[in-house]
Amino acid sequence: MRIVYVTSSYYPRIGGMEYVIKSVVERLAKMGHEVTVVTGEPEAEEPYEEEINGVKVIRWPTWAPSGAYHIPKKRGQLRNLLRKLLNDADAVHVHSAHAVLTVWAAATARRINPDVRIVFTPHYHGTGHSALRRLLWIPWRRYVARAVKAADIIHAVSPREAQLLKSHYPQAGSKITVIPNGVEEDVFGYKWRGAHSDYMIYAGRIERYKRLEVAVDLARELGLRMLVVGRGPHREKLRRYARRRGAAVEFLDPQPRPDYLRLLAGARYAINPSRQEAYSIFAAEALAMGVPAVVSPEVAENLAAEHRPLGDGLVVAVHAAVPAWRDVLQKYLDLYRP
Repeated sequence: MRIVYVTSSYYPRIGGMEYVIKSVVERLAKMGHEVTVVTGEPEAEEPYEEEINGVKVIRWPTWAPSGAYHIPKKRGQLRNLLRKLLNDADAVHVHSAHAVLTVWAAATARRINPDVRIVFTPHYHGTGHSALRRLLWIPWRRYVARAVKAADIIHAVSPREAQLLKSHYPQAGSKITVIPNGVEEDVFGYKWRGAHSDYMIYAGRIERYKRLEVAVDLARELGLRMLVVGRGPHREKLRRYARRRGAAVEFLDPQPRPDYLRLLAGARYAINPSRQEAYSIFAAEALAMGVPAVVSPEVAENLAAEHRPLGDGLVVAVHAAVPAWRDVLQKYLDLYRP
Protein backbone atom coordinates (compact mmCIF):
# COMPACT_ATOMS: atom_id res chain seq x y z
CA MET A 1 0.00 0.00 0.00
CA ARG A 2 1.23 3.52 -0.86
CA ILE A 3 0.32 6.11 1.76
CA VAL A 4 1.17 9.82 1.82
CA TYR A 5 1.11 11.64 5.16
CA VAL A 6 0.90 15.44 5.30
CA THR A 7 1.73 17.22 8.55
CA SER A 8 2.70 20.73 9.59
CA SER A 9 5.99 19.65 11.22
CA TYR A 10 7.91 16.46 11.90
CA TYR A 11 10.45 16.58 14.70
CA PRO A 12 9.24 13.73 16.91
CA ARG A 13 10.92 13.63 20.31
CA ILE A 14 8.59 13.20 23.26
CA GLY A 15 4.89 13.26 22.54
CA GLY A 16 2.08 15.01 20.74
CA MET A 17 0.98 14.86 17.13
CA GLU A 18 4.48 14.42 15.70
CA TYR A 19 5.24 11.42 17.88
CA VAL A 20 1.91 9.87 16.95
CA ILE A 21 2.78 10.17 13.26
CA LYS A 22 6.26 8.76 13.80
CA SER A 23 4.85 5.81 15.71
CA VAL A 24 2.45 4.95 12.90
CA VAL A 25 4.50 5.62 9.77
CA GLU A 26 7.61 3.77 10.92
CA ARG A 27 5.55 0.72 11.81
CA LEU A 28 3.81 0.83 8.44
CA ALA A 29 7.19 1.03 6.70
CA LYS A 30 8.43 -2.02 8.65
CA MET A 31 5.36 -3.91 7.45
CA GLY A 32 6.39 -3.23 3.87
CA HIS A 33 4.10 -0.34 3.02
CA GLU A 34 5.50 2.60 1.03
CA VAL A 35 5.13 5.69 3.21
CA THR A 36 6.01 9.30 2.36
CA VAL A 37 5.69 12.17 4.83
CA VAL A 38 5.32 15.70 3.46
CA THR A 39 6.03 18.15 6.26
CA GLY A 40 6.64 21.84 6.80
CA GLU A 41 10.16 23.12 7.44
CA PRO A 42 10.36 26.80 8.46
CA GLU A 43 14.16 26.88 8.26
CA ALA A 44 14.38 25.58 4.68
CA GLU A 45 14.77 27.78 1.64
CA GLU A 46 14.24 24.89 -0.75
CA PRO A 47 12.49 21.54 -0.40
CA TYR A 48 14.68 18.58 0.46
CA GLU A 49 14.29 14.87 1.13
CA GLU A 50 15.67 12.47 3.70
CA GLU A 51 14.96 8.94 4.82
CA ILE A 52 14.25 8.23 8.49
CA ASN A 53 13.85 4.61 9.58
CA GLY A 54 12.53 3.51 6.22
CA VAL A 55 10.19 6.50 5.77
CA LYS A 56 10.74 9.05 3.01
CA VAL A 57 10.40 12.54 4.50
CA ILE A 58 10.01 15.56 2.20
CA ARG A 59 10.56 18.84 4.05
CA TRP A 60 8.82 21.80 2.45
CA PRO A 61 9.62 25.49 3.13
CA THR A 62 6.96 27.15 5.27
CA TRP A 63 6.42 30.41 7.09
CA ALA A 64 5.58 29.66 10.71
CA PRO A 65 5.74 32.73 12.98
CA SER A 66 5.91 31.66 16.64
CA GLY A 67 5.59 28.06 15.48
CA ALA A 68 2.08 28.66 14.13
CA TYR A 69 0.12 28.86 10.87
CA HIS A 70 2.65 26.79 8.83
CA ILE A 71 1.96 28.59 5.56
CA PRO A 72 3.59 26.77 2.62
CA LYS A 73 5.90 28.60 0.26
CA LYS A 74 6.29 27.71 -3.43
CA ARG A 75 2.69 26.54 -3.50
CA GLY A 76 2.68 25.82 -7.23
CA GLN A 77 5.64 23.47 -6.86
CA LEU A 78 3.99 21.87 -3.83
CA ARG A 79 0.86 21.21 -5.89
CA ASN A 80 3.01 19.53 -8.52
CA LEU A 81 4.66 17.40 -5.85
CA LEU A 82 1.28 16.29 -4.49
CA ARG A 83 0.10 15.54 -8.02
CA LYS A 84 3.11 13.26 -8.50
CA LEU A 85 2.74 11.56 -5.12
CA LEU A 86 -1.01 11.07 -5.32
CA ASN A 87 -1.04 9.81 -8.87
CA ASP A 88 -0.66 6.22 -7.67
CA ALA A 89 -1.21 6.55 -3.91
CA ASP A 90 -3.83 4.43 -2.17
CA ALA A 91 -4.46 7.02 0.53
CA VAL A 92 -3.39 10.41 1.81
CA HIS A 93 -3.56 11.00 5.57
CA VAL A 94 -3.64 14.66 6.57
CA HIS A 95 -2.90 15.62 10.18
CA SER A 96 -4.09 18.87 11.86
CA ALA A 97 -6.87 21.35 11.29
CA HIS A 98 -4.66 24.06 12.77
CA ALA A 99 -2.21 24.68 9.92
CA VAL A 100 -2.53 26.18 6.45
CA LEU A 101 -0.27 23.53 4.87
CA THR A 102 -2.39 20.61 6.01
CA VAL A 103 -5.86 22.06 5.44
CA TRP A 104 -4.82 23.28 2.00
CA ALA A 105 -3.37 19.84 1.18
CA ALA A 106 -6.59 18.04 2.14
CA ALA A 107 -8.72 20.21 -0.14
CA THR A 108 -6.13 20.14 -2.94
CA ALA A 109 -5.75 16.34 -2.82
CA ARG A 110 -9.38 15.85 -3.81
CA ARG A 111 -8.99 18.11 -6.84
CA ILE A 112 -5.74 16.42 -7.88
CA ASN A 113 -7.00 12.84 -7.63
CA PRO A 114 -10.75 12.39 -7.15
CA ASP A 115 -10.23 8.67 -6.47
CA VAL A 116 -7.59 8.86 -3.74
CA ARG A 117 -8.84 8.01 -0.24
CA ILE A 118 -8.44 10.99 2.07
CA VAL A 119 -8.16 10.51 5.83
CA PHE A 120 -8.23 13.67 7.93
CA THR A 121 -7.07 13.62 11.56
CA PRO A 122 -7.80 17.17 12.79
CA HIS A 123 -6.28 17.01 16.31
CA TYR A 124 -9.11 19.47 16.82
CA HIS A 125 -9.13 22.11 19.55
CA GLY A 126 -12.02 24.12 18.13
CA THR A 127 -10.35 27.52 18.34
CA GLY A 128 -7.04 29.37 18.39
CA HIS A 129 -4.92 29.90 21.51
CA SER A 130 -4.39 33.66 21.60
CA ALA A 131 -6.62 36.68 21.01
CA LEU A 132 -5.33 37.03 17.44
CA ARG A 133 -5.63 33.34 16.66
CA ARG A 134 -9.16 33.19 18.08
CA LEU A 135 -10.09 36.07 15.80
CA LEU A 136 -8.49 34.39 12.79
CA TRP A 137 -10.28 31.16 13.63
CA ILE A 138 -13.64 32.73 12.68
CA PRO A 139 -12.87 32.79 8.92
CA TRP A 140 -10.55 29.79 9.22
CA ARG A 141 -13.44 27.47 10.05
CA ARG A 142 -14.66 27.83 6.48
CA TYR A 143 -11.36 26.45 5.21
CA VAL A 144 -11.46 23.58 7.68
CA ALA A 145 -14.97 22.84 6.40
CA ARG A 146 -13.49 22.34 2.92
CA ALA A 147 -11.06 19.76 4.30
CA VAL A 148 -13.94 18.07 6.12
CA LYS A 149 -15.91 17.95 2.87
CA ALA A 150 -12.95 16.55 0.92
CA ALA A 151 -12.23 13.76 3.42
CA ASP A 152 -13.60 10.24 3.11
CA ILE A 153 -12.86 9.51 6.76
CA ILE A 154 -12.41 11.93 9.67
CA HIS A 155 -10.38 10.32 12.41
CA ALA A 156 -10.94 11.57 15.96
CA VAL A 157 -8.68 10.37 18.76
CA SER A 158 -11.31 10.55 21.51
CA PRO A 159 -15.11 10.60 21.83
CA ARG A 160 -14.85 14.14 23.20
CA GLU A 161 -13.00 15.34 20.09
CA ALA A 162 -15.57 13.57 17.91
CA GLN A 163 -18.40 15.36 19.66
CA LEU A 164 -16.68 18.73 19.27
CA LEU A 165 -16.21 18.09 15.55
CA LYS A 166 -19.85 17.12 15.13
CA SER A 167 -21.02 20.25 16.93
CA HIS A 168 -18.91 22.52 14.70
CA TYR A 169 -19.29 20.55 11.45
CA PRO A 170 -22.58 18.62 11.47
CA GLN A 171 -21.87 17.44 7.93
CA ALA A 172 -18.91 15.46 9.29
CA GLY A 173 -21.02 13.20 11.49
CA SER A 174 -21.28 10.19 9.17
CA LYS A 175 -17.56 10.34 8.34
CA ILE A 176 -16.17 10.35 11.89
CA THR A 177 -14.48 7.30 13.38
CA VAL A 178 -12.83 7.26 16.81
CA ILE A 179 -9.48 5.51 17.25
CA PRO A 180 -7.57 6.48 20.41
CA ASN A 181 -3.82 6.87 20.16
CA GLY A 182 -1.48 4.23 21.48
CA VAL A 183 1.84 4.49 23.26
CA GLU A 184 5.20 2.96 22.45
CA GLU A 185 5.75 -0.54 23.77
CA ASP A 186 8.85 0.57 25.69
CA VAL A 187 6.62 2.49 28.11
CA PHE A 188 5.32 -0.75 29.61
CA GLY A 189 8.83 -1.70 30.68
CA TYR A 190 8.78 1.09 33.30
CA LYS A 191 6.83 1.19 36.56
CA TRP A 192 6.14 4.12 38.83
CA ARG A 193 8.84 4.50 41.46
CA GLY A 194 8.26 8.14 42.42
CA ALA A 195 5.77 7.87 45.29
CA HIS A 196 8.22 9.70 47.55
CA SER A 197 10.17 11.72 44.97
CA ASP A 198 10.59 15.48 45.18
CA TYR A 199 9.43 16.52 41.70
CA MET A 200 6.55 16.56 39.25
CA ILE A 201 7.08 16.62 35.50
CA TYR A 202 5.63 18.02 32.31
CA ALA A 203 7.03 16.93 28.94
CA GLY A 204 6.00 18.20 25.54
CA ARG A 205 5.67 21.41 23.59
CA ILE A 206 5.62 24.55 25.74
CA GLU A 207 2.65 26.56 24.52
CA ARG A 208 0.59 29.18 26.29
CA TYR A 209 -2.59 27.11 26.05
CA LYS A 210 -0.97 24.30 28.07
CA ARG A 211 -1.52 26.51 31.18
CA LEU A 212 1.81 25.49 32.67
CA GLU A 213 1.71 28.43 35.07
CA VAL A 214 -0.91 26.35 36.91
CA ALA A 215 1.60 23.50 37.12
CA VAL A 216 4.32 25.83 38.44
CA ASP A 217 2.00 27.16 41.17
CA LEU A 218 0.85 23.67 42.18
CA ALA A 219 4.42 22.37 42.44
CA ARG A 220 5.31 25.34 44.65
CA GLU A 221 2.23 24.75 46.81
CA LEU A 222 3.11 21.08 47.27
CA GLY A 223 6.76 21.79 47.98
CA LEU A 224 7.91 19.92 44.89
CA ARG A 225 10.38 20.75 42.16
CA MET A 226 8.94 21.13 38.68
CA LEU A 227 10.67 19.62 35.64
CA VAL A 228 9.63 21.05 32.28
CA VAL A 229 10.99 18.96 29.42
CA GLY A 230 10.62 20.38 25.93
CA ARG A 231 10.73 23.50 23.81
CA GLY A 232 8.17 25.94 22.50
CA PRO A 233 7.31 29.62 22.04
CA HIS A 234 6.08 30.05 25.64
CA ARG A 235 9.22 28.70 27.31
CA GLU A 236 10.92 31.97 28.24
CA LYS A 237 7.71 33.55 29.51
CA LEU A 238 7.14 30.51 31.68
CA ARG A 239 10.71 30.73 32.97
CA ARG A 240 10.17 34.36 33.97
CA TYR A 241 6.88 33.48 35.64
CA ALA A 242 8.57 30.76 37.71
CA ARG A 243 11.25 33.21 38.84
CA ARG A 244 8.66 35.76 39.94
CA ARG A 245 6.83 33.09 41.90
CA GLY A 246 10.00 31.82 43.52
CA ALA A 247 9.24 28.30 42.27
CA ALA A 248 11.88 25.60 41.84
CA VAL A 249 11.53 24.91 38.12
CA GLU A 250 14.12 23.20 35.94
CA PHE A 251 13.86 23.46 32.15
CA LEU A 252 15.33 20.63 30.09
CA ASP A 253 15.57 20.24 26.34
CA PRO A 254 13.91 17.14 24.86
CA GLN A 255 15.70 14.12 26.28
CA PRO A 256 16.83 10.83 24.74
CA ARG A 257 13.93 8.43 25.01
CA PRO A 258 15.32 6.23 27.85
CA ASP A 259 16.22 9.31 29.92
CA TYR A 260 12.76 10.79 29.45
CA LEU A 261 11.06 7.55 30.48
CA ARG A 262 13.23 7.28 33.60
CA LEU A 263 12.38 10.84 34.58
CA LEU A 264 8.68 10.16 34.06
CA ALA A 265 8.71 6.94 36.06
CA GLY A 266 10.53 8.68 38.94
CA ALA A 267 8.12 11.63 39.29
CA ARG A 268 5.63 12.10 42.11
CA TYR A 269 3.14 13.31 39.49
CA ALA A 270 2.95 13.92 35.78
CA ILE A 271 1.06 17.13 35.06
CA ASN A 272 -0.76 18.57 32.05
CA PRO A 273 -3.31 21.29 32.96
CA SER A 274 -4.29 22.03 29.34
CA ARG A 275 -7.98 22.26 28.61
CA GLN A 276 -7.51 22.10 24.84
CA GLU A 277 -6.01 18.73 24.04
CA ALA A 278 -7.37 16.23 21.55
CA TYR A 279 -5.33 13.53 23.33
CA SER A 280 -2.34 13.78 25.67
CA ILE A 281 0.28 11.19 24.77
CA PHE A 282 2.40 12.37 27.70
CA ALA A 283 -0.41 11.75 30.19
CA ALA A 284 -1.18 8.41 28.55
CA GLU A 285 2.44 7.31 28.93
CA ALA A 286 2.38 8.31 32.60
CA LEU A 287 -0.79 6.32 33.29
CA ALA A 288 0.57 3.30 31.41
CA MET A 289 3.45 3.29 33.94
CA GLY A 290 1.15 3.88 36.90
CA VAL A 291 2.33 7.46 37.46
CA PRO A 292 -0.56 9.60 38.80
CA ALA A 293 -1.34 12.39 36.34
CA VAL A 294 -2.61 15.79 37.45
CA VAL A 295 -4.68 16.94 34.49
CA SER A 296 -7.69 19.00 33.50
CA PRO A 297 -11.04 17.21 33.43
CA GLU A 298 -10.88 17.52 29.63
CA VAL A 299 -7.63 15.54 29.42
CA ALA A 300 -9.02 12.92 31.81
CA GLU A 301 -12.16 12.59 29.68
CA ASN A 302 -10.15 12.20 26.48
CA LEU A 303 -8.19 9.36 28.07
CA ALA A 304 -11.31 7.81 29.66
CA ALA A 305 -9.28 7.86 32.87
CA GLU A 306 -10.39 7.04 36.37
CA HIS A 307 -9.77 10.16 38.44
CA ARG A 308 -10.46 11.99 41.67
CA PRO A 309 -10.94 15.74 42.17
CA LEU A 310 -7.97 17.83 43.26
CA GLY A 311 -9.36 21.36 43.22
CA ASP A 312 -8.74 24.51 41.15
CA GLY A 313 -10.17 22.83 38.07
CA LEU A 314 -7.78 19.87 38.17
CA VAL A 315 -8.15 16.16 38.80
CA VAL A 316 -5.73 13.33 39.58
CA ALA A 317 -6.02 10.59 36.97
CA VAL A 318 -4.96 7.24 38.40
CA HIS A 319 -5.81 4.68 35.73
CA ALA A 320 -6.69 4.41 32.06
CA ALA A 321 -6.80 1.53 29.59
CA VAL A 322 -3.89 2.74 27.45
CA PRO A 323 -3.19 0.56 24.40
CA ALA A 324 0.19 -0.12 22.80
CA TRP A 325 0.63 0.93 19.20
CA ARG A 326 0.80 -2.70 18.09
CA ASP A 327 -2.83 -3.03 19.21
CA VAL A 328 -3.92 0.09 17.31
CA LEU A 329 -2.12 -0.20 13.99
CA GLN A 330 -4.60 -2.52 12.26
CA LYS A 331 -7.32 0.05 12.91
CA TYR A 332 -5.20 2.62 11.08
CA LEU A 333 -4.78 0.30 8.11
CA ASP A 334 -8.53 -0.13 7.97
CA LEU A 335 -8.86 3.65 7.50
CA TYR A 336 -6.98 3.42 4.21
CA ARG A 337 -9.19 0.72 2.66
CA PRO A 338 -12.52 1.59 0.98
